[in-house]
Amino acid sequence: MNKILLFLLLIVGTIHAQTNQFQIALLKYNGGGDWYANLETSLPNLIRFTNTNLKTNINEEQAIVEVGSLEIFDYPFVHLTGHGNVIFNQQEVENLRKYLLAGGFLHIDDNYGLDPFIRREIKKIFPNEELVELPFDHPIYHQKYDFPNGLPKIHEHDNNAPQGFGIIIKGRLVLFYSYESDLGDGWENQEIHNDSPLTRLKALQMGANILSFVFTEE
Repeated sequence: MNKILLFLLLIVGTIHAQTNQFQIALLKYNGGGDWYANLETSLPNLIRFTNTNLKTNINEEQAIVEVGSLEIFDYPFVHLTGHGNVIFNQQEVENLRKYLLAGGFLHIDDNYGLDPFIRREIKKIFPNEELVELPFDHPIYHQKYDFPNGLPKIHEHDNNAPQGFGIIIKGRLVLFYSYESDLGDGWENQEIHNDSPLTRLKALQMGANILSFVFTEE
């Protein structure tokens, strides 16, 4: 093959690969809660696991985006976690609502202590909608990895059963809230929480299911 032609084909292939790659983001919020709780290894480990096992093409570098920023529209998937208070101001509420209605997806993972605050803020975003518990036969639990009993239990917290809640708008799941499971801690490096390999694997598999659902089912 002509060297010039080969060079051009390589350039086109590189551009095509870059174009098909997308990035996901960690959501930065106000209110005093630790939005950065799992900053170092959680999403990066999930991205690597998903790229390896589901053959996705997610940028391995997570982004960080503020709730009220227009940059949120650059990311098809944003993740929110933490232990404490969350406050969205009116501009942030409207921005997040527009993002979700425009096709974006928000995964909220209770890292313990987040629940009373995030439920209040979700109600600001969708005052006429209710968080509904997703049934165990929902497709989010049955992507590549099968979870017939719903969310896996990663950390005990209050010893309650894990629950997965959602906001569904016109038949589309726009928000998934994993409660009493703590998936994000299970995504972190093993030495951080000393979770067993099986526990970490279940957390990563469920996380991969969420990403798979967002990018293939909707």
